[in-house]
Amino acid sequence: MVCSAAERKEETGLTTILYAGAVLGVLGIVFGLVLNFAGKKFRVEVDERIEKVRACLGGANCGACGYPGCDGFAEAVVRGDAKPNGCAPAGEKGAAEIARIMGVEAQPTERLVARVLCQGRDGIAISRYNYDGYRSCIVAAGIAGGPKSCRFACIGLGDCMDHCAFGAISMVGGLAHIDEKKCAGCGACAENCPRGAIRMLPVSQSVVVRCRNRDTAREARAVCMNACIGCGRCKRECTYDAITIQDGCAHIDPAKCTRCGACEKVCPCRCITNASAQPEGQAAV
Repeated sequence: MVCSAAERKEETGLTTILYAGAVLGVLGIVFGLVLNFAGKKFRVEVDERIEKVRACLGGANCGACGYPGCDGFAEAVVRGDAKPNGCAPAGEKGAAEIARIMGVEAQPTERLVARVLCQGRDGIAISRYNYDGYRSCIVAAGIAGGPKSCRFACIGLGDCMDHCAFGAISMVGGLAHIDEKKCAGCGACAENCPRGAIRMLPVSQSVVVRCRNRDTAREARAVCMNACIGCGRCKRECTYDAITIQDGCAHIDPAKCTRCGACEKVCPCRCITNASAQPEGQAAV
């Protein structure tokens, strides 16, 4: 049987395709075997405890533990470089589970929460100018010290809120409000407050002076209606000797404070508040 030139060309093309497919198939098998061998030969053993520890963490990658994210902290715990209770968002339950995974005894730790030591909301703190620039506390603080006259006040433009991975912060009336039920205690808000108006405190330290003004009483009162004026009424009312007046501002010793609320009741400036007495999910105003 005599094949035409067109048929021979078609057969040649088909043979070429089959040959190329066979070559590629063989190469695929060879490369697969090589990769499989290399994977076994150079495999890095990963401690299964790392994944278990990682599953107990908050997952925010906030870096509050001092390590590059949750993976870095989990690896550090397994290496023995970090303590099981080093992740604040994990809380006591997470720390206990990590300690169990690592086969060590869980160390009791008190939960930390962020608290705003300022009550200079709009209408209470005096403004020296209307800020209409880029919405950033750091930027605003660089312009004549910020829009509020008090140099200790919360600027209120939300840098803390932007850095909170847990949605625990809202801005109300030019002042940061922290929902302690949502706060994981990572400290990102405190680190990013240019005024240092947010502090990380033990949750049991509920009675706090929400003012840090160190100016004279007249100067403090001139810039904020809720400023502590160091009058000493709280100190005189406290029967546990838990309050002192330092640099014109009241200070409460948490070791002596019984949270009776007597100081809060007599404060004429309403700058002493009891967080445990506030409605759930709200901060003192």
